[in-house]
Amino acid sequence: MVFEQEEEVAPGAVHGHRLSTVVPSSVTGEVDYALADADLAFKLHYLRGVYYYPAGDVARGITTKVLKDPMFPWLDDYFPVAGRVRRADDDAAGRRPYIKCNDCGVRIVEAKCDRDMADWLRDDAPDRLRQLCYDKVLGPELFFSPLLYVQITNFKCGGLALGFSWAHLIGDVQSAATCFNKWAQILSGKKPEATVLTPENKPLQGQSPAGAAAPRSVKQVGPIEDHWLVPAGRDMACYSFHVTEATLKKLEQQQGRHAAAAGTFELVSALLWQAVARIRGGTQTVTVVKTDAAARSGRALANEMKVGYVEASGSSPAKTDVAELAALLAKGVVDETAAVAAFPGDVLVYGGAHLTLVDMERVDVYGLEIKGQRPVHVEYGMDGVGEEGAVLVQPDADGRGRLVTAVLPKDEIESLRAAIGSALQVA
Repeated sequence: MVFEQEEEVAPGAVHGHRLSTVVPSSVTGEVDYALADADLAFKLHYLRGVYYYPAGDVARGITTKVLKDPMFPWLDDYFPVAGRVRRADDDAAGRRPYIKCNDCGVRIVEAKCDRDMADWLRDDAPDRLRQLCYDKVLGPELFFSPLLYVQITNFKCGGLALGFSWAHLIGDVQSAATCFNKWAQILSGKKPEATVLTPENKPLQGQSPAGAAAPRSVKQVGPIEDHWLVPAGRDMACYSFHVTEATLKKLEQQQGRHAAAAGTFELVSALLWQAVARIRGGTQTVTVVKTDAAARSGRALANEMKVGYVEASGSSPAKTDVAELAALLAKGVVDETAAVAAFPGDVLVYGGAHLTLVDMERVDVYGLEIKGQRPVHVEYGMDGVGEEGAVLVQPDADGRGRLVTAVLPKDEIESLRAAIGSALQVA
């Protein structure tokens, strides 16, 4: 199935979208895949990841067919990704969502951009990430909504971008990146490690009592019916910037008596916490979402990130030294992971109750090698973020610097750009 959308093309924009579908190579059948409570806690959020490959022999030989062919066996392993969300018919189950593994498939989007990739990457326009990741959410007809879109964008220079739009309820960023990397391994003729989808996710036995308040880390919303979209609020935008290795070393040198307390994630996050607090004149509390490799179950699809909050009980973070905030982030997180999973209502984790700081330090975002070539640049963002905003911190291409993506209300982006530019110059 292939069709092309009618669209008006703005200068320099991505255009010419053509959609098709890829399904597993073997029939899964009408298998039901249960969603864990932690999965449903993230159901309003969507990961967007873009991988850039420069013009050259590798990009030149990568046609859409070449990219699609390994997807058939890939989806044999990751068959729930090709399914669709349904709700339980049994009233006793509260119409709990689950995935019907009916092989409806993953949606493939082909597009083109009449700009050079280098020019595109120099332009830090707030909508850059969104143009390269197909912008869809689940619903209002859940049984028709794909869980994954893969957008293939060809640049004028011959460069290539692969953009993934991943429904967070099927797995966290660690699950998503590992899934994409395994597809690339099949494409490159390698045999990846076995994909573990069993034991299947099961609902937790314990639930918070009816009427209980949501954990402090998150914000209760809804109830949300079959259109899994964040309630309308302020317009949100992404702003990405690079923190170089040299800048990180200067930040580390400025820690003083807090030198042993904080890691790179905490240092960069503290810089953003301080900047946002100065813009808003507040922000005493932040939510922290972290990937913990030691706590993972080994399942290929799971939401196993730790969720907690940190509160600055003394002076305003706007007036607090970055090193002190970093030490607080390292030692002062109140873990609410189990409480968030057990809460029965619909919640916003990212940007709901507080500005949310997302640790991607241990995620292998540069592992998507195509025939031996690593991407020259990778950036992750998110949709479904509440108006408090979220900040994603990930390694850069050489692993020594950091790429930061801030998802904030659009009217705060210019102020953040100015604040971060000033702070990094000082550092």
